[in-house]
Amino acid sequence: MDNRFFRDAMGKFATGITIVSSEYDGEIIGMTVNAFMSVSLDPKLIAISIDEKAGMYDKLQETKKFGLSILNEEQKELSMIFAKQIEKNREIPFTMQDDVPVIQGSIATLSCYVKEVAKAGDHMIFIAEVTEINLVEGDPILFFGGKYRTMDS
Repeated sequence: MDNRFFRDAMGKFATGITIVSSEYDGEIIGMTVNAFMSVSLDPKLIAISIDEKAGMYDKLQETKKFGLSILNEEQKELSMIFAKQIEKNREIPFTMQDDVPVIQGSIATLSCYVKEVAKAGDHMIFIAEVTEINLVEGDPILFFGGKYRTMDS
C-alpha cells in the first residue's frame, strides 16, 4: 500500500489537536501534534509521537520536558501556525506552568517530564509523566479527514 492510502485511513480517526512546547536555548519552541494519548493513571503518563524530521525531535530528547496544550475550537489559527500551514502573524499567548511553556486559554494544559523514549519507524514516541494540569471550560478543536472540525460540524 502507498503512503497516501495509509494517511487517508489514519485520517478516519478523529483526534483532538495539541501543541507541544518546550524551552530550548532560551527560546520557546512548539509544534502541532495530534498523535497524543493517555497511557497510565498510576503513574500519570501520556505519550506523544514526533516525526524524526521535526525540529523538536532532537530538542525534546535533550530538554526532557514539555508542555502540552489541548486546543479549544477558537484556537485553530494557533494549530495552523505551529503546523507551519500559515505564517506566525501574532504573539503566541504562552504562560509558564511547572517550568514549561503552555498556551493560555487551552481547554487543558499538562506539564510533562520525559520518562522513556522508543524509536518507532520514522517517529520517536515520548512517554512522559504529567506533573501539573490546568483545566478550563470549552469545546475542543478536532481533526478528521484532513480537515479541522468543531463539535458542531
